[in-house]
Amino acid sequence: MCGIVGIFNIQEQTPEWRQKALSMSRKIRHRGPDWSGIYCGGPTILAHERLSIVDPESGQQPLYAPDKKQVLAVNGEIYNHRNLRREFARSYEFQTGSDCEVILALWRQLTESASPISHEAITAMLERLSGIFAFALYDASRDEFLIARDPIGVIPLYIGHDADGTVYVASELKALEGYCETYEPFLPGHYYWSRTPGMRRYYERPWMAEPSDQSDQSDQSENSKHRAAVQAVHDGLTESVRRQLMSDVPYGVLLSGGLDSSVISAIAKQFAERRIEVDGETPAYWPRLHSFAVGLKGAPDLGKAKLVADHIGTVHHEINYTIQEGLDAIRDVIYFIETYDVTTVRASTPMYLLARVIKSMGIKMVLSGEGADEIFGGYLYFHKAPSREEFHRETVRKLSKLHLYDCLRANKSLAAWGVEGRVPFLDKEFVDLAMSLDPAEKMCPGTTIEKKVVREAFADLLPEDVAWRQKEQFSDGVGYSWIDTLKQITAAAVTDEQMAHAAERFPINPPQNKEEYYYRSIFAEHFPSDSAARSVPSVPSVACSTPEALAWDASFAHVNDPSGRAVAGVHEKAYQ
Repeated sequence: MCGIVGIFNIQEQTPEWRQKALSMSRKIRHRGPDWSGIYCGGPTILAHERLSIVDPESGQQPLYAPDKKQVLAVNGEIYNHRNLRREFARSYEFQTGSDCEVILALWRQLTESASPISHEAITAMLERLSGIFAFALYDASRDEFLIARDPIGVIPLYIGHDADGTVYVASELKALEGYCETYEPFLPGHYYWSRTPGMRRYYERPWMAEPSDQSDQSDQSENSKHRAAVQAVHDGLTESVRRQLMSDVPYGVLLSGGLDSSVISAIAKQFAERRIEVDGETPAYWPRLHSFAVGLKGAPDLGKAKLVADHIGTVHHEINYTIQEGLDAIRDVIYFIETYDVTTVRASTPMYLLARVIKSMGIKMVLSGEGADEIFGGYLYFHKAPSREEFHRETVRKLSKLHLYDCLRANKSLAAWGVEGRVPFLDKEFVDLAMSLDPAEKMCPGTTIEKKVVREAFADLLPEDVAWRQKEQFSDGVGYSWIDTLKQITAAAVTDEQMAHAAERFPINPPQNKEEYYYRSIFAEHFPSDSAARSVPSVPSVACSTPEALAWDASFAHVNDPSGRAVAGVHEKAYQ
């Protein structure tokens, strides 16, 4: 991961503006400890904190076009950059081996061929990028700038404003807190172009409106349609992992012992065993694939993770933490992940502790399994979905909020220690494939096991006990006593009187329980502004559901518990 800061529409370049940008950028140096860079020109400043993953030697940022008229700061990875480089080999003189430099080539092509530039042209340009990214580009020749974020929001980004028209952008809100008047999360799948100010969506898909229409396949048997879906998931996810192994530094896998991380680890191990071709070139590879699991001693996830690691042959590392170590870290965790959401804090703490160990071992990039539960309906409350249409709508709702929850957790917990996380389930091409499946292939009515199509696609790579293991949310699987202790500690720390006056102290998103009140109090110490408070969602939920899904079952009406154990009658294999 890297960190970017941008300031636009500056009236006059002064030493004070430069120092302000440097101070903002320093706040996110943990994201990019390898190098710092800054551009100051015209009405713009771009600063960059680099974590070198691709082209460590020459890929320092900001990046410049050959004539220096365009400058770019990026946090992310462009997985199809080699194909794009070959396309632009004769028309653009690349200055570095950075995968992100292709954005400059695409922008030059756009500005030279489209007059005037349209929304459709910018959309077409951004759609050509396969990867995860947040970038800010300034074109001095046109005196305009473009800011954009990847379709799902894997990479964090925030945008801020001052009353005088100054526009700010940064990878984390801590770089904006106290430096501008207001800010908010930059929406995934959107761009901001200075010629038509305001965020505008570029990522649009038919599946966002309605589930896939399978009527044209009516001549196929249900069995043959199911086999086709299983094969499509297998091939699509395998290709996604292959794309995302692009790296010039040692990488590893997060292996919790659940289905999703186990599948990603098993696929990655297949490629790590041999030198592979990616986009026609042979990249660096690391044949000793390291896997990492974290939990309390005896946690349910740890035994399953070891079982998978032995089965697929990774060099496995089991990291144990104590409840006290977790409690001691919470204040720092909330500072780095920038949220007071209960589930996110619970799950981020062990991930934050794990990231420090990963960094100490020289691993700079890891693959993980985030996103599978959203696109395949893997959370236990999905068992209660009343119809294929509502099941699909909920997956769309979950995807649209991932940047506020699991993507935020995974990215910022790892980036706190300068580790990059990649998420093959959320690869743009794979998301389109998975979300275009008939929802009937994903549904899990009654006691039908969730994510069956994924299990069948990769069961041959995994131990049976893991391939068919019931969903265990990460914050549960690291050890139930972790969550139970958090509830006890926060219940004792927050009084009934404080809860009675919670809406007075926190009028924006008042805490709904004592645990949230506790986290919110720490958050407010770090980030006291109203903008910070509004940047975090606070809604009722059962087992990570959206509020809309609470209508699926009468028992949900009186429960507000994000743990998977809250879904009665479904969690049949819960550990005691």
